[in-house]
Amino acid sequence: MRSKKKGPYIDKKLLEKVMKLKQSGKKEVIKTWARDCVIIPEFVGYTFGIHNGRTFVNVYITENMVGHRLGEFSPTRTFRGHGAHTERAREKK
Repeated sequence: MRSKKKGPYIDKKLLEKVMKLKQSGKKEVIKTWARDCVIIPEFVGYTFGIHNGRTFVNVYITENMVGHRLGEFSPTRTFRGHGAHTERAREKK
């Protein structure tokens, strides 16, 4: 938990990339590894490629996401379901 005194963590390089895109008027995917960066209103309307440890997950930022962290929208684990019912498991009963 980050202290209130310090304020939210915002990656400076990421903010610079967003400002550069805002000036040029382009809408490109911004790749980032900064999963701990807090989403600020300046990020709304841009697509971020957020790294999940293996690939980049494209996430379009909306107003509802402001205040959350980038990593919340790029899951790192793949859920494959709870214990599959196989033939072998049924025979044991």
